[in-house]
Amino acid sequence: MSVLKAGTRFKSAVCASQIMVVKAPARDVTLTCGGVPVVELAAPDAAGGSIDPAHKQGTQMGKRYTNAAADVELLCTKPGEGGLAVDGEALVVKGAKPLPSSD
Repeated sequence: MSVLKAGTRFKSAVCASQIMVVKAPARDVTLTCGGVPVVELAAPDAAGGSIDPAHKQGTQMGKRYTNAAADVELLCTKPGEGGLAVDGEALVVKGAKPLPSSD
């Protein structure tokens, strides 16, 4: 793929998922959904693709997804059946920041 930019929107080629890049690394990465590389949101829909069963975790609308290094953060704007991955590493839902205690 190429270097991602914050604010860029993508869609899955094999399911209904749509995502927006919130935080992007400075290196080239391959972003996939359902085991297949994502495409620009404005690109025409591809026909005939199917989700890889190993990448069928699904996406949830409004959730942020990140990797272990926390250098990639994606926001799901439309849910789907395919799971997100960067360079083969599955992304997980980012947890909420703990609020400071009010002692």
